[in-house]
Amino acid sequence: MSRITIPTIETATGATADVYTQVRNVAGGSVPNLFAALGYLAPSQLAAVLNAEGAVGAGTLSKQDVETIKLLVSVESGCDYCVAAHNMLGKLVGLSADALGAIRKGQPTGDATRDALIRFVLNLQRTSGTISDTEFAAIRVAGYTDAQLAEISLVIALTIFTNTFNRINDTAVDFPPVK
Repeated sequence: MSRITIPTIETATGATADVYTQVRNVAGGSVPNLFAALGYLAPSQLAAVLNAEGAVGAGTLSKQDVETIKLLVSVESGCDYCVAAHNMLGKLVGLSADALGAIRKGQPTGDATRDALIRFVLNLQRTSGTISDTEFAAIRVAGYTDAQLAEISLVIALTIFTNTFNRINDTAVDFPPVK
């Protein structure tokens, strides 16, 4: 059970009801626990997250790249909710169980481009300060463009936001658990 108690989704009104409708349209009719809590507590913040997610979706990173980043950042943050969510979403966008396991462990998947992304994201998460010229060159050699580096930054930022909120709230996981 989550730490922050919210009313039932069906009783929502105003901006909260509006953002729940937006979530349902994106999430196939459901409102995951994370979005239910954020929508109740801070509907404008959830709307901003959904808009930013729309920008990510309109970008040039593949859905597999986006889920790779989100899963890596969630593991690094220790967010069990987001690990479960992005492991499931990773499956839905075509990442194999073996690839997802390797991503969760920060290990090579056998796909050189994905492995370069994993190294890059882990470097960003595990270090501070400006990345080295070598790290910058490696992600560019892997084929990622300058615009995609901006997209990667946004995906990381959004994931850190949801990870942090879930860690505070101890949001009840409503996705299949990761073994």
